[in-house]
Amino acid sequence: RSARFHVNMTGSEHSMRSAVPARSIRFRPVLISDVMTHAVVSADVSDTLRHVGGLMRERNVGSVVVCDGRRPVGVITDRDLALAVLAEDADPEGVAGDHASGPLVHGDVNMELEGAADLMIQHHIRRLPLLDDGELAGIVTIDDVAVRAGDLDLAQRVTAEVAKGAIPEF
Repeated sequence: RSARFHVNMTGSEHSMRSAVPARSIRFRPVLISDVMTHAVVSADVSDTLRHVGGLMRERNVGSVVVCDGRRPVGVITDRDLALAVLAEDADPEGVAGDHASGPLVHGDVNMELEGAADLMIQHHIRRLPLLDDGELAGIVTIDDVAVRAGDLDLAQRVTAEVAKGAIPEF
């Protein structure tokens, strides 16, 4: 994408406005690795739901990527955990792998931000684990797109489309 901007001048510089040409700047595409969170909170498929909840509390996160070794297989959110334990009477000592969302939608650390946003829209997801050579390397959230990307139009589009998927139709 390319963007144009004009130099904003005031005072005596204002009379010289016509002498200053508009500058054309080309921005390189934003790579997802530039905005992703590298320190992903993860748990093993065999960890308990109680352990996953403890990780969420200790690390102050709303989701944990569930992995089989270094390969992510699903995600458990704070909402998933609350519903499983409170509404479905799941045993807090039950294994996380049984409650992780799946199949896992993931991206690649080398993809562009816009491609990641498209995946999030297509699958109506708020979190996208990122892989590097098949192993968990990071995560990007809808908030990362909105806050870190610097592209308000993209952030609004992703937020609106992902929210549509979360709201049941009546």
